[in-house]
Amino acid sequence: MKRAMVLAGLIGLAACQAPGPISIPGLTRLSASPEEALEAYYRTLPDDFFPRAPKGLPLPPADQPITRLLVASCLNEEAAEAPALEEIAKEKADLFLMMGDNVYGDMDGKQVLSNQAELDELRESFRDLAARPDFQAVRAAHPMMVAWDDHDYGANDGGKDFPFRRLSERIHERFWGLEKQDVGAWPGTYYARTFGPEGKRTQIIMLDTRFFRTLLTRTDEYGAKGKERYVPSADVRQDMLGTDQWTWLENQLQQPADLRLIVSSVQVVPTDGQGYESWSRLPLEQSRLYGLIGETGAKGVVFVSGDRHAAFLYRKEGVLDYPAYELTASSLNASFSDTTDEMDIAQIGAGYAPENFGAIDIDWETGTAALSIKADDGATVEETTVKFK
Repeated sequence: MKRAMVLAGLIGLAACQAPGPISIPGLTRLSASPEEALEAYYRTLPDDFFPRAPKGLPLPPADQPITRLLVASCLNEEAAEAPALEEIAKEKADLFLMMGDNVYGDMDGKQVLSNQAELDELRESFRDLAARPDFQAVRAAHPMMVAWDDHDYGANDGGKDFPFRRLSERIHERFWGLEKQDVGAWPGTYYARTFGPEGKRTQIIMLDTRFFRTLLTRTDEYGAKGKERYVPSADVRQDMLGTDQWTWLENQLQQPADLRLIVSSVQVVPTDGQGYESWSRLPLEQSRLYGLIGETGAKGVVFVSGDRHAAFLYRKEGVLDYPAYELTASSLNASFSDTTDEMDIAQIGAGYAPENFGAIDIDWETGTAALSIKADDGATVEETTVKFK
């Protein structure tokens, strides 16, 4: 009863973001911030409060060259079937990247939920995911790295304004077994790993495009082509990654690597094909990302993303010192349509709307990487080749 009363007060405080000092019975001294008050409460939660993924395989050794990665996003844990996930478990790969919307924890069926200070639905969604045989098969088949997006963050299109983000981070890191790694030591869920010896070195950078992101600018013409939901922000205070993550990324880009996969849950390269969440909705941040890659001299960058409920390939000139490529793979079992007519100026071929995943096959002898869109049965739908050396 006492816990319920404390929580009820905190829900109200977080929902209205009330200023000024607060006092919650049974808790120690709290800051004036409602989010910090929630943080104090979250530190009291027992370990069994948090869902856990089935035990997974360790990441490849640091000196092992990577030759094949699988990538995917958007898995509705309530859906009965996910043929693409079953296929991923059968495929050979050194690593599997889940790039966000790994569950739909901000909704129950089609009902969108909010103001759940204990994120009941998000935790239930992760428990449902852990119980799925197809997910268990993937965990047993491939080492994994993970990023989150809005639906496994806990708020549709959410950013730093999400009042329960600190608990969401705890849920994410504990479920994926990251809480005792470096990523568990700082706010946000970004981290990086490098594999392979000199000359065959792959760096994988998992960005967090949620925890620190400022508000997007809503469209003045809802549903209009290219500005369906948001338009580019003119606010000079726009921020995608937050100060600490930007500094960390700069340091990562200075590390030696031959091929760098920058995983962003939302798309990086496209600018005019869609008006949903993407780096192009924060154009100063998009330019900052390109500029940082140039300033650090980072070679071999390829962007990988999810989110879109359709798969795409992109190639753009003039933003880096070499062509910028992006593979978008989405979704595993949450397709919205059988077709898409979306076309961005940087797009390679048609988009693929049915359920899918992506593959990255690296040929170290030729210094090339094949970026592929795969149908849910593993058939190649679209492919392009990046020369990174």
